[in-house]
Amino acid sequence: MQTRIEVKPTRIASGFLDDLSETRKMGSPNGRAVHKSDDEVPYDSEINFHQSESSLADVHGSHSGESWTARREMLGGTIYKSIQVVVFSNKLNLLLPFGPLAILVQEWTGHHGWVFALSLLGIMPLVERLGYATEQLAFYTGDTVGGLLNATFGNATELIISIYALKSGMTRVVQLSLLGSILSNMLLVLGCAFLSGGIVFNKKEQVFNKAAASVNSGLLLMAVMGILFPAVLHYTHTEVHVGKSELSLSRFSSCIMLVAYAAYLFFQLKSQRSLYASVNEEEGQNGNNSNDDEHPDISKWELIIWLSVMTAWISILSEYLVGTIEGASTAWGIPLAFISVILLPLVGNAAEHASAIMFAMKDKLDISLGVAIGSSTQISMFMIPFCVIIGWIMGHPMDLNFQLFETAALFLTVIVVAFMLQEGTANYFKGLMLVLCYLIVAASFYVHIDSSQ
Repeated sequence: MQTRIEVKPTRIASGFLDDLSETRKMGSPNGRAVHKSDDEVPYDSEINFHQSESSLADVHGSHSGESWTARREMLGGTIYKSIQVVVFSNKLNLLLPFGPLAILVQEWTGHHGWVFALSLLGIMPLVERLGYATEQLAFYTGDTVGGLLNATFGNATELIISIYALKSGMTRVVQLSLLGSILSNMLLVLGCAFLSGGIVFNKKEQVFNKAAASVNSGLLLMAVMGILFPAVLHYTHTEVHVGKSELSLSRFSSCIMLVAYAAYLFFQLKSQRSLYASVNEEEGQNGNNSNDDEHPDISKWELIIWLSVMTAWISILSEYLVGTIEGASTAWGIPLAFISVILLPLVGNAAEHASAIMFAMKDKLDISLGVAIGSSTQISMFMIPFCVIIGWIMGHPMDLNFQLFETAALFLTVIVVAFMLQEGTANYFKGLMLVLCYLIVAASFYVHIDSSQ
């Protein structure tokens, strides 16, 4: 039977072992303790290694769970902030419930007058929010592209209404509503922008890019030419093929106008981009920009999503609007021409109206001009020819003969605005003149009976 002898180190033995350890450290090249083999790992260290590995796995799992929770909270916060900024930041959005209410009234009563009025009220805040979203996009794209985007999405309402009207065979409503949009943008929207900007900056004359304004004026005169000749051909009875030459000329002119507008976009955005540099952009390059502290409220992708949602909802309400416009004209005793030329564009141009005034009051007149005149150019050189081609495809022929009274109103409007823009300056008096001209046009259409009906 073996007896176990327990040896307890004494103070002398401990001192000897410590001295031996120090001696071995001094003999090692790097001052560390020398072991028999580099592969030897003490037992306690191996236990600690496995424990640390398991603890790292636990920490990694907890961190992944925490990161997923943080992502969800961040996404929820982003969505909440986006809804708060877009929906709850404007009092005009109190009119949003009128859109669903118009659909309910149509299903329950079918009263065209009420459905038309409620649809108009429901579309107004959506159009204004479209203008806000494109204004925010201008921070990411610059003044020139921002003005083009504002004009494009501002005209989305008119385009959607026009397509629904074409599907219903209401080509005259398409002509009058697009004509009214041009008149409203050039006289009312631009006039209010000049007026409000002139009142805010009454100590100086606001300036804008005269070269860009001259190009837009030339395009508008070209559009007047394309619309004028079919009307002259009709009223002078000089068609080679009666009833066919007018339509053929309209379709040919529409194709030419679309090519001209495509060339204008290339000229504006690629070829001669420096020509369209706004006054604010030039000052920013020279270090004199006073708007460096302005930043967008939400991100670019949030803006794109909001633009898609609002455009889809506008298209739904536009179907109800177009379907009840004739019934509303009968119920209210108001001429269809007045509703199409004045009331519809007032709602459709709410985005341009708000944006143009806002930019003019910030002394960004080039964006205001791009919104108002750029929108008129886009309607006359793109949307009207595009509707002629779409009607051709749908089997609902639409021509460029807008009748004599309407063509004369367009021609005089373009001439007046071209004279206002030739100096490259703006003030409140010019704005007041444009607004008063629009009131004359509106009164003329109120007492005008459409000859085609």
